[in-house]
Amino acid sequence: MHLTELNRECLLHLFSFLDKDSRRSLSFTCQQLREVFMDPRLWNLLHFNSPCELRRDNFVLGPSLRYLTVCWYSSRVLQVCNIEDWLKSSFQKDICSKHERLVSTFLSQVRLMCPNLLSLTLSGCGHITDQDVISMLQSCRKLRCLHLENCVRITDCSLEGMAAHGASLEEVKIDFCRNITQTGLQAVRQKRPSIVLSAERSAGMIPDSKPEERAPFRRTLQKVLLFS
Repeated sequence: MHLTELNRECLLHLFSFLDKDSRRSLSFTCQQLREVFMDPRLWNLLHFNSPCELRRDNFVLGPSLRYLTVCWYSSRVLQVCNIEDWLKSSFQKDICSKHERLVSTFLSQVRLMCPNLLSLTLSGCGHITDQDVISMLQSCRKLRCLHLENCVRITDCSLEGMAAHGASLEEVKIDFCRNITQTGLQAVRQKRPSIVLSAERSAGMIPDSKPEERAPFRRTLQKVLLFS
C-alpha cells in the first residue's frame, strides 16, 4: 500500500512521530500530505530550542495548540541578553537587536490563533516583558500552567497580572527571574491561594537598578562610613 492510500487519521498518526523539519519535508511530496501537514490537529504541542526557530515555516499555529515551550540555552547570547540595557555596549545592543522582538512577536500570533492554550513555558527569553505575559493571560483564558525561567525583564507586574487575569491558572513557576520580589509572590498567594506557586531563587537574587536609583544608596552609605 502506498503512503497516500492511508486515510487522514492514519496519516496524522504517522506525522505525529516526526519532528517539525521532517513533517515539512514530507509535506512537499504531494498535495495530500501537504494538507495533512496543515491540519491543526497535528500541532497540539510545540517546542522550540531557540527564538531563531520561530522564524521557520515548519509548524502551524491553530486552535489545537495546547502546550507551548520556547527555551533558549545559548549561553553566550543569553549572557548578553541578561545584561541590563543601560550597561550594554553598542556591540551588545547590536546583537540583541537581531532577536529581541522575536519571542514577543511570536506570542502575539499565539494570542490571536491559539485560544485553547493550556501550558506555556518560556525559558531564557531575556527580552519578553510583563506586558507579553499579561497579554497572554488576557487572551488565553484557559491557560493552566505557566513556567517562566531566567526571564530577566519579568517583574512583580507579571505576578499582578496572574492574580488579575489568571482565572484558570493552577500551577505557576517563576525560576531565576531576578526582578521578582518576595512581596510580589506573597501577594499572588493571598489573592490566588488555589495556584500552586513556586519560585526557585527568584526572590533571592539581586534585582536590576538603574544608576540613578543606586546613587541615593551610595550617598547614604558614604555618610554612614563618614560618621562611623
